[in-house]
Amino acid sequence: MKGVLNETTQTVHKHLIGRSEYQTECGVTTHLSPDQLQVVSVESSLANSSVTKCGRCFADAGGY
Repeated sequence: MKGVLNETTQTVHKHLIGRSEYQTECGVTTHLSPDQLQVVSVESSLANSSVTKCGRCFADAGGY
């Protein structure tokens, strides 16, 4: 699954399918600079212990 990593907060978000590269389901990345974001594989990014899932994008992340 394609995701968007906020490199500042180390939070991965679900990519909003059919939208621009950095748009996410929760919309939190709308006001961030593309310099702070990276398109990633959700599964690969979660292998890094410092990365967490967005609670708005992922139901299993406990909500926000």
